[in-house]
Amino acid sequence: MREKVRIASGQGFWGDLPDAPVRQVEGGPIDYLMLDYLAEVTMSIMQKQRSRDPNAGYAKDFVPLMKQILPACVERNIKVTANAGGVNVEGCADAVREVARGLSLAGKVRIGIVTGDDMMARLDDLLSRGIELRNMDTGAPLSTVRDRIQSANAYLGAWPMVEALNRGAQIVITGRATDTGLTLAPMIHEFGWANDDWNRLAAGTIAGHIIECGAQASGGNCQFEWRSIPDLANVGFPIVEASPDGTFVVTKHENTGGRVDTPAVKEQLVYEMGDPHEYITPDCVADFATVQLCDDGADRVRVFGIEGRPATDSLKVSISYSAGYKAVGTLVYAWPDAYEKAQAADKILRARLERLSLHFDQVLTEFVGANATHGSLAGEPARDLAEVQLRVGVRGDDRNAVERFTKEIAPLILTGPPAVTGFAGGRPKVEEIVAYWPALIPKSEIKPHVEVIAA
Repeated sequence: MREKVRIASGQGFWGDLPDAPVRQVEGGPIDYLMLDYLAEVTMSIMQKQRSRDPNAGYAKDFVPLMKQILPACVERNIKVTANAGGVNVEGCADAVREVARGLSLAGKVRIGIVTGDDMMARLDDLLSRGIELRNMDTGAPLSTVRDRIQSANAYLGAWPMVEALNRGAQIVITGRATDTGLTLAPMIHEFGWANDDWNRLAAGTIAGHIIECGAQASGGNCQFEWRSIPDLANVGFPIVEASPDGTFVVTKHENTGGRVDTPAVKEQLVYEMGDPHEYITPDCVADFATVQLCDDGADRVRVFGIEGRPATDSLKVSISYSAGYKAVGTLVYAWPDAYEKAQAADKILRARLERLSLHFDQVLTEFVGANATHGSLAGEPARDLAEVQLRVGVRGDDRNAVERFTKEIAPLILTGPPAVTGFAGGRPKVEEIVAYWPALIPKSEIKPHVEVIAA
């Protein structure tokens, strides 16, 4: 058993800094590279891509990245855990295998494939057996939107990835797994933690939570003394140095920008957290109220004291469905009386929509630069604002009505208040709304499948 394992975060979301994983591999010693690509809406995007092209449906950025870093990973025995597989894990794995062969690494790389999260083909069977997949927020049964569903995936935990690592995989590719599981799995594999060692599993889960959003734990998006964060242009992504007893240190490579300190780690800890006593994952329930932090030197925060409880008998399901159409148009009004002009333009626009008998589920107006961020809490804006952006959005089931709205923005330039600009982007586009449906399913209904293939 190793005394310490270094797990580096390389991506906080699909679209994060492209060179961050490369810098993690080349910037100093690490044992694992964790890459988190998926969010709730990402799954529906990938499902749409695959419907148009059966070879698509995964994070395409992952493949050229592996071409860039795979030789170094093989040479230094760096393992990779990534949920880049999206809704086409096998296709992603095949693409990576071709990359390995093109790099003359055939026979030197084993790829773990974790599937079983995709529930699209099983929905009708589940509903027919009384598994209603009720919306966790509203209580409505999934049958009410069955004909509009685009994707449905259960959140798998760390254990299928552990199995892949135990079977010799150097690269583990999953679909919809928990973000935290990508970090927890290497710890379980390396330290041999039992599946009921709740305190250690909770510690690994919290370690994963801290680094799942990339540089958000190393100075990025930091509210506390953000002006003093050094060299964010070269920000170092976080690394967890984990020990067998469940304690760990959050750090980053030397000679990189950003900062790892207790305020930054605390900010990430409360990110997307509900009840701090019950952070529920497929692997355990972690108690965030037990987390203890202390500085451990420059850019080092030690985390310890974490307690956990047994996992629940359910898995969370992420479902996306079509929920109508939307369009957003903007114009910028300049001083003098910028805010008053923007307000007048909004009233004119709404009157014209009413005259045209256009009906929407919602019409939302924001005055960017005046109160868009804080709403009514912003108070009355200053009268001498240099400029205000009028941003109006509509949503509804009638695509034709939304399309007609897009034609009403540009005319305001010559038929509304003066000193307007900001229409260089052209007529707004009509976009389909993809809504999120969270639900629970008994764990007994989900059977993860693990395969390990040679490149």
